[in-house]
Amino acid sequence: MKSNLLKKHAKSFYWASFFLSSNTLDKCSSLYNFCRTLDDIVDDGNNLSVKKEIFSKFKKDFENKNLDNQIIKDMWSLIDSEGISFKIVKDLFDGVETDLEEKVVINSKKDLLVYSYRVAGTVGLMMSKIMKVKNKEALRGAIDLGIAMQLTNIARDVCEDKARNRQYIEHDFSSIRTIINESQAFYEKSFTSISSIPVKSRFSVIVARRVYRKIGDYILKQNNIDNYNKAGKIYIPIFEKVIQTFLSIIDFIKLLFIKNLNYDNHLNHNILEQEINLNERI
Repeated sequence: MKSNLLKKHAKSFYWASFFLSSNTLDKCSSLYNFCRTLDDIVDDGNNLSVKKEIFSKFKKDFENKNLDNQIIKDMWSLIDSEGISFKIVKDLFDGVETDLEEKVVINSKKDLLVYSYRVAGTVGLMMSKIMKVKNKEALRGAIDLGIAMQLTNIARDVCEDKARNRQYIEHDFSSIRTIINESQAFYEKSFTSISSIPVKSRFSVIVARRVYRKIGDYILKQNNIDNYNKAGKIYIPIFEKVIQTFLSIIDFIKLLFIKNLNYDNHLNHNILEQEINLNERI
């Protein structure tokens, strides 16, 4: 079943997926499997030259529509059925390829936002296409939610990334706290955009947003870098997921009263647009 990888590797998203229709879940799982395949190529234990070779072959197979590969076949089916711009998928490839270096160091906010858009904002955008979101302002909010979640990932995985010779932020608790605070702004900006998601899929996104955002709170509870280093990868316990799911009901009701969607994260998107033409993607 397509959702097996989702269940194994993306526990927060799998929890939220219970509130999707089977058809939408099937499509989201195809997208996740594609993204997971790219991540696994970059993160496995092969040496760099082998990883680059495998990545290059997968990218070429994708571009040439090698439908013998089921994951590529499912992804092209999504692109065609949901009207996903090829530029979005190319952005995803570009983002993942950023990590195919002996050492990865990100030194500016612009580079961090561009990277986060490419590896995660693109996914938020494609998920919104699957969920039939048409409003362009709402699609910008979907990008923000993807970026917010990626910033959470970066804050959570500093030790893991350091072991892979990747530095998206400094390995100190002040930098971790700063990136979590930065993510909060993106979570906030994404909220009203969820009102443009059809009702049958809306609750799942509300739950995913709440649960994933909570990871940042659990990271901050570590208080210092020593506790953070000892904690390992931080996950949200089941009882907290249940609490956040119930609180999501309040969010759902709030969104029913959103009449006019006024997107207002232009400052950060202006930074992104120095390198990415978002209008061509949405």
